[in-house]
Amino acid sequence: MARSPVRAFALKALLWLPLAFVIWLAWAPLWVLPAMHLAKAVLVGLWGGVFDTLTLGGELIDGSGRVVARASYLVTVATHVQVTLAPSAAGGGGVGVLEPTLNPMVYAWSLPLFAGLAMATPLSTRRRLLQFALALVAIWLAQAFGIVAEALKVLAFQSGGEGAAAIAAVHLDANAIGVAYQFAVLILPAVLPVLLWVAFNRAFIEELVGRAPEPEGPAQGHSTEQPPVDGR
Repeated sequence: MARSPVRAFALKALLWLPLAFVIWLAWAPLWVLPAMHLAKAVLVGLWGGVFDTLTLGGELIDGSGRVVARASYLVTVATHVQVTLAPSAAGGGGVGVLEPTLNPMVYAWSLPLFAGLAMATPLSTRRRLLQFALALVAIWLAQAFGIVAEALKVLAFQSGGEGAAAIAAVHLDANAIGVAYQFAVLILPAVLPVLLWVAFNRAFIEELVGRAPEPEGPAQGHSTEQPPVDGR
């Protein structure tokens, strides 16, 4: 029995996905850097009184102050928000500034997903490279949006009264920040690569599903009438 072309394409895309994810993780800082600079331009440019700078690399710390992750693809957000540190077993208290660390990779797994779809599509090398270039720009913009939304969310909801006061001082709505963050983390990474692939490969998709173009009109000079039958 002949294999369905849709099933064959899906299988090929699935086979490409593991390699795409390995390359994505191995070169993680490279994928994060452009998005981080875009997010930095937005955060510092629009709310320079709250945000100081963004740097690549950092540590993820849990609620007890223990380092749970350290990686070069993490983004550290330096702010001007001062907080009072309570005394702890590790040392005395004091005054410091908020410097949350974010994981921007949660907004960028759309890249290996798009790569799997693009590599499974029969394309010329030039066209495939062009699609990757355009997809990278769109995914970096989406990733930058996620970094901005999470940085605002951390201050609004996870940094106590000082962070919430800083967000209120620049007249940002906490509910809108929450919606933007949910959209960035739940919707964009899953939907964006599919939309990009469909937009770039509409002709192939129509061929894949067996959709033939509808005729523009009846052919000229062609009649569908049956010739008269001589009854004699």
